[in-house]
Amino acid sequence: QVHLVESGGDSVQAGGSLRLSCAATGVTLGRGCMAWFRQSSGKEREGVAGIKSDGTTHYEDFAQGRFIISRDNDKNTLHLQMNNLKAEDTAMYYCAATGESCFGRYIFDSRLFDSWGQGTQVTISS
Repeated sequence: QVHLVESGGDSVQAGGSLRLSCAATGVTLGRGCMAWFRQSSGKEREGVAGIKSDGTTHYEDFAQGRFIISRDNDKNTLHLQMNNLKAEDTAMYYCAATGESCFGRYIFDSRLFDSWGQGTQVTISS
């Protein structure tokens, strides 16, 4: 059984940085595809960043250049480094995983993922 636990969410001021982590058990991160999604109040869940089994990374436009997704295969942990945070980044952030490679698939299609964490709250004050 796959279990994902996010951490690192916090309240920071605009312009600050946070590093989110997602510890995984029951799945080997290096063999599958993982992504970060977020959902803010009153909005639909949206993709943030994803990483495929071959290590290729993908970012939504708002995350490009500010966020970095990485994977620590030894610790089976996914990270999201978020820099230059803005008020509009305020949301609950979720990590998602699948044992599939995601090759040829749109990584921000939430239907790809069969395992989700409980989320970690990020609040940015301006």
